[in-house]
Amino acid sequence: MNCIIIEDQMPAQRILKRYIEDVGTLNLIGTYTDALSAMQVINSEKVDVVFLDIHLPKLSGIEFLKTLTNPPQVILTTAFQEYALEGYELNVVDYLLKPFSFQRFVKAVSKISRKDDSPIDKKREEQKTTLEEVYIKDGYEHIRVITDDIFYLKTDSDYTEIHLKNKKLLSSESLRYWEDTLSSNKFMRIHKSYIFNICKILKISGNQVFLEDDIVIPIGRAYKNDFMKRFTSK
Repeated sequence: MNCIIIEDQMPAQRILKRYIEDVGTLNLIGTYTDALSAMQVINSEKVDVVFLDIHLPKLSGIEFLKTLTNPPQVILTTAFQEYALEGYELNVVDYLLKPFSFQRFVKAVSKISRKDDSPIDKKREEQKTTLEEVYIKDGYEHIRVITDDIFYLKTDSDYTEIHLKNKKLLSSESLRYWEDTLSSNKFMRIHKSYIFNICKILKISGNQVFLEDDIVIPIGRAYKNDFMKRFTSK
């Protein structure tokens, strides 16, 4: 999908460019520092998505959006939360509050509708979304991971270890962040240092959970009652 950026702050432009490149499903065809400069490309070329800052010189993003009779899909970006309601009244796809993470950017992009998708493409997309994917920042890379492939997560000082089959990634996000991010239907905190994928359970013995691939995780005393209630209720 073709997209453009309308953003007058250079640091914000650079972040958006990097995120767009990392996602890989968007084709950036132009970057503009004011809305009027972008008007011509919107009227003359196929633009599917606009990343639109609200505070712009000459004409604000909201005012610009109101001038368009058949606007592309729009994701608003701003540091001011008070404009969110007005943005949604204009049927924007999403509202990114600066500073936003790559994970939040991906979530916004996932809401973009692909109007030209064939029924087969739509079915593939639906199947893909049921797998629930996340992007993990490992060093300087953002790595796409299907959450079903995660066995467990373990806190390690300033990092979180994310264990897949025969592979480990290091995330700078905290274990609490991943506890809030991952689906509670599949993942559960079982120890102050561990979250695990309940679909990988083979057996429970004493204060330990045995997962596939000979993985053993301890059950923390503070978490055992909740865990056993959930497990024995299935």
